[in-house]
Amino acid sequence: MKKKIYFLFACVILIACTISPQYKGVESVSPIHTEVMERPKGQNHVLGLISLKIDTVRIGFIGLGGRGSSAVWRYPFIPGVKIVALCDLHPDRVENSQKVLDAANLPRAAEYSGSKDAWRDLCERDDIDLVYIATDWENHAKMMIYAMEQGKHVACEVPAAMTMKEIWDVVNTAERTQKHCMQLENCVYDFFELTTLNMAQQGVFGEILHAEGAYIHDLIGSNDWERYESDWRMKYNKEYKGDIYPTHGFGPVCQVLNIHRGDKLNYLVAMDTKPVNIPDYLIEKRGMDRDSAYNFQNGQNTMTIIRTEKEKTIHLQHDVSSPRPYSRMYQVSGTKGFAQKYPIEGYAFDGKNFADNNVPDMENLTPHSFVSEDVKKILMDQYKHPIHKELEEQAKKVGGHGGMDFIMDYRLIYCLRNGLPLDMDVYDLAEWCCIAELSRISIENNSMPVAIPDFTRGHWNDLQEYRHSFVQE
Repeated sequence: MKKKIYFLFACVILIACTISPQYKGVESVSPIHTEVMERPKGQNHVLGLISLKIDTVRIGFIGLGGRGSSAVWRYPFIPGVKIVALCDLHPDRVENSQKVLDAANLPRAAEYSGSKDAWRDLCERDDIDLVYIATDWENHAKMMIYAMEQGKHVACEVPAAMTMKEIWDVVNTAERTQKHCMQLENCVYDFFELTTLNMAQQGVFGEILHAEGAYIHDLIGSNDWERYESDWRMKYNKEYKGDIYPTHGFGPVCQVLNIHRGDKLNYLVAMDTKPVNIPDYLIEKRGMDRDSAYNFQNGQNTMTIIRTEKEKTIHLQHDVSSPRPYSRMYQVSGTKGFAQKYPIEGYAFDGKNFADNNVPDMENLTPHSFVSEDVKKILMDQYKHPIHKELEEQAKKVGGHGGMDFIMDYRLIYCLRNGLPLDMDVYDLAEWCCIAELSRISIENNSMPVAIPDFTRGHWNDLQEYRHSFVQE
């Protein structure tokens, strides 16, 4: 009997010794690292970049489809700009934008069209200060790089770069040329997001520990898949896994968490579901055979979790084919309060943190439910961002996603005219765009953690807290 007991005891010890190192190995696994390009000798970072004031910003537009043509329509409402050149592969789109200038009693711009390389001629002009890019994703990076090499500032639609190589090349070009390179992320100017950012910067939520963002947009239900030139968006989704369109949800939460302005992104973990709705759409609407349709890479729902240097977390989602209401999620969770834009817009607080606040009945609130609509309105008026105080009325008249497109364009020109740092820099571009390739790497490696590079290369803590720049009076 004793021999059996000793034998069983020895087996338990053997099993424990066998399992324990494996378990410890899983705990201590290192993230997958991608190549981090060293900063070339003599090249400086562009944090807080200031350029010479430009009294009249001379602009060339490349890409006059939906986004580009609407930008041309908005720009006559912005003081201190001159539209110098218009470029699109299709001559009729150039002519349509010329008619916009005619209607605004502005001189017609130089025209570039008919060739896939016509945009290069636009960039080479010596009478342009800013190149505004609104083409398909795959052309963004090379256009930004070439424009900066020709001495131009650039502003580019989202996502501005799709691969890590593109991102590093854009960062290096911006640093080498010392030119502004801004991603045209409009959602950071949304009225709820910008008000919430102002509240966060004034400590209303305490220390923010977690944030969420997403791009959830049923492009099947909205019948959007068929409107992209040469089907480029569908092709990209068919070929690549990952959160390939992260910036609308990610940009606002990076600002509220002060990314590369006191904190930095450390690593991510991603996973996805199998694709179903888009393959079925390809079969039913385009007559594609089942094997080809289901050889589709992008998951129906992609989820990404990110951890920062200061132990904050971010949750992102991407879903462009499920029958779900549109959502960017946008949640901010702090030690003293909570904000949420979707599906119900609201704030929640522990009332004791508002004992000295002028908002009625705040001291009686519990964080288990949202504040009333009346209290929410008082708070949003009280913490209205200075940018909205200046531009809200005009932005709603001009429009563009409810006005945030106009505010985005206005702020870009305001900063260039006054020699101020732009609201978004090339490192924002890099951080917000890198999620596409890094989430793919994680998914393709059984959701292994993947390191997120420090694109500032050691300067992420030089600036403390995200802030918009204004002329000091």
